[in-house]
Amino acid sequence: MISSRTASEHGRPAEGVRVTALSVLVATALALTACSGPVMSANSPSSTAPSEGSVATANVDPAVEDTRLAVEGTLKKLVTANAKPDREAVRAALVSAGIPTANVEVSVSRTPTGLDVDAMEAAALTGENCVMGQIRDGGVVVTVLPVLATGKCFVGDTR
Repeated sequence: MISSRTASEHGRPAEGVRVTALSVLVATALALTACSGPVMSANSPSSTAPSEGSVATANVDPAVEDTRLAVEGTLKKLVTANAKPDREAVRAALVSAGIPTANVEVSVSRTPTGLDVDAMEAAALTGENCVMGQIRDGGVVVTVLPVLATGKCFVGDTR
C-alpha cells in the first residue's frame, strides 16, 4: 500500500482514500435506491389487473387514476415517435394532455457535458400524490408516490 506521504508527493490520493470515496458512493447509491421504493407498471409481472367481473378493493382516488392514465398514455405515445424525447417535448405533451403547467415537473434530458441521459423522469402533482413516469430505453414505467414535504415531486433543482 502507498503511504499518504508518498501518494501526495505524486499528486494522487492514497489508496485508502480512493477506497473510502468508492465506499461512500456505493453507500449513497444504495441509500437512494432504497428510498425510491418499488416501481410498478401495468406490464410488471407482480402487478395484477382486476378481471372483468371483479370489484377493485383498494380506494383509488379517481383524480389520481385519471392523471396516472394520462401520464402513462402520453409518455407511451411520445416514445413511440421518439425513444429519447427532450425535456420540453415531455413537458409540452403532458400539458397538452390536460395537466396544469404548474403541476408538471420534468428532469433534464441532457447531461452538463451534452450527452443524452439514460432515463428521464416526469411528474404530475395531483393532490397529495405525484404520478411519476420514467422513460428509459424507449419504455415507460409509471407509479404513484406521495408528495414530498416541499409540496413538490422532485428533490432539488430540475434545471
